[in-house]
Amino acid sequence: MDITLRDHFITLWQKYFFGAELPLALEFRTGPGTAKKVPQPGGWRCIVCQIGQARNGTPLAFDSQSVTCRGGLMYTGYSCERPPNFRYFLSHGKEGIVEGERYKQTPEIVDAWEKMIPPFDTQGKELRFTRWDQLTEQDNPGVVIFFARPEVVSGLFTLANFDRADPNGVICPMGSGCSSIIYYPWLEQQKRDPKVIIGMFDPSARKCVPLDVMTIAFPMKRFEKVIGFMEESFLITLTWETVKKKIERSGAMYKKE
Repeated sequence: MDITLRDHFITLWQKYFFGAELPLALEFRTGPGTAKKVPQPGGWRCIVCQIGQARNGTPLAFDSQSVTCRGGLMYTGYSCERPPNFRYFLSHGKEGIVEGERYKQTPEIVDAWEKMIPPFDTQGKELRFTRWDQLTEQDNPGVVIFFARPEVVSGLFTLANFDRADPNGVICPMGSGCSSIIYYPWLEQQKRDPKVIIGMFDPSARKCVPLDVMTIAFPMKRFEKVIGFMEESFLITLTWETVKKKIERSGAMYKKE
């Protein structure tokens, strides 16, 4: 990680988004590190609930044993297997066998949707979450994840589209909470022209995030470009000065909650 870039962004963030939470950096890597190893939970646990410590300043390292949610295992690349009766679980259920979440109307829609979800493999690697200000020269993040309220999301969304004629610089693919901060932005990072992912719309994951907070995840190669043009963007206008005051008030309220 380029420490100069790290520190430059922190300076800009404090200038234009004062009071807002710093992002998390995500990396798949092998080898030793100083991140706290997440032990195997004693039952089902949502990975979105587990990363709160990283947001508060404790870098975390996950492996295939740290993730017990079957969807989480798939969206972190630790498994390509769907649980039995998944097509019914995601739709209307199957009487006497599985209760449905009703996120899709029919099992057939689930089947068609699954065909559009390419697998990826991270076996043998750790999934590490590190708050941006704690990154070191040894880190090599692939995704930068913001947990943010609407005014901050507004600024990040607009930055993500600043240098693009294409109006779809930010996309919102259907999926679990963890897919919106891990799977989809990681896949975008592998592309020549990656897009930013807005998410955390999954009702099952909402219990793990604060009120009014959504996520917006930048592939690292895209984020580096965004940092480079922040000070020629709308952030230097009077319009953003008004929004900055709302962000500062929101940050103060957030700390009280």
